[in-house]
Amino acid sequence: MKISKKEVEHVANLARLNLSAEELETMTGQLDTILSYVDKLGELDTTDVKATTHVFSVSNAFREDLVKESLSQEDALKNGPEHNSEFFQVPKII
Repeated sequence: MKISKKEVEHVANLARLNLSAEELETMTGQLDTILSYVDKLGELDTTDVKATTHVFSVSNAFREDLVKESLSQEDALKNGPEHNSEFFQVPKII
């Protein structure tokens, strides 16, 4: 086994999980299976594989930063349901 019951109990304790004996047994088996699969990845020859952070190449997905004229205060206030001549009016919340 790659992981012991004691290690699973320790991780469960850190996660503040109370596992029954049956759950502890099940979790130990499942985590052991997962760690076995991860070990298999270590057997792969990755000497010619370029390190990546994403599966696909990612370029800047943002639009170009262009300076544009802003909305006037009057036009911005038209977007709100209630306003006075200077501010949006919202219900008072305390």
